[in-house]
Amino acid sequence: MKKTFLTSLPALTFLALMAAPAGAQDRIYRCGNEYTNNANQAKERGCKLVEGGNITVVEGVRSAPASGAGAAPKQSTSPPSAPRVNPNDQRARDADARAILESELRKAEGRHAELTKEYNNGAPERNALDLRNTQRYAERTAEIKSNLARSESDIAGIKRELARLPSP
Repeated sequence: MKKTFLTSLPALTFLALMAAPAGAQDRIYRCGNEYTNNANQAKERGCKLVEGGNITVVEGVRSAPASGAGAAPKQSTSPPSAPRVNPNDQRARDADARAILESELRKAEGRHAELTKEYNNGAPERNALDLRNTQRYAERTAEIKSNLARSESDIAGIKRELARLPSP
């Protein structure tokens, strides 16, 4: 039997754990919802010693405080280490993005117009298969209606993306 990386992964994990220093965590104290290995701090705060094995604590990401309902949205800024883009290049990129989105919007609106015509206010034209099978007609009508809703959603999404771009 050929061994793959995934079948040997548990063995590698076990070896890595065994290679770790055995006494890396001597004493851990719990202070409410916080943990510390500083004995002096734990004594001052009245923390309790945690017994029974190693503990791993991963700090979560703290979210920013919620702004008020009328507050303006924050502008995203790039980190100082990010490469700077020439303003003319950025304008060209924005113009390209706008042209692509406008083209997609025209296509989506064209598809929507075709679907609206086919849907015919909930009474699509029956074809030969629909005349023999009324269930198929109902399913086709529901599918067209679903495609219409999806089309409307696509158009709204493209319009939102266009609104996010800076004006030309």
